Amino acid sequence: MTTPSGDPQEILVPLSEEQASIAKRRIVTGRVQVSRVTCEHEQLLDETLAREQVEVERTPIGKVVEVPPSVREEGDTIIIPIVEEILVVERRLLLKEEVRVRRVRSSESHRERAMLRRQEAILTRDSVEPSLAGDASDETGSKTPHVTTG
Repeated sequence: MTTPSGDPQEILVPLSEEQASIAKRRIVTGRVQVSRVTCEHEQLLDETLAREQVEVERTPIGKVVEVPPSVREEGDTIIIPIVEEILVVERRLLLKEEVRVRRVRSSESHRERAMLRRQEAILTRDSVEPSLAGDASDETGSKTPHVTTG
């Protein structure tokens, strides 16, 4: 084989190249169905359960305190003091004032016109002839008025 330049020692070797092209496509080859089934079965469970209950006991105390006591614990008992504010009424005597009363005597002259009333009794005797009954009449037998003033 000869070369285009004419040199018998040069050999030309043709090269070739391949390229690959990849493509994806979805092909359904089968189907799957999933179902869920719930089964029940009985089983014996053995477990220790803890339970706490409280007992409330109210104890009347009735003691006067200056400050409220604090919450305290005695063993497994919690003691919560309950205090109540009460009104204390105290009666005391307070001398507020003195009132002084004294007698002052005085005299003065006073004049005033006033209507005064007075009653008089007028008695009239009628003379009557003497009777056997023995009336006590005037000896002259005349009518004489007697006036008595009170």
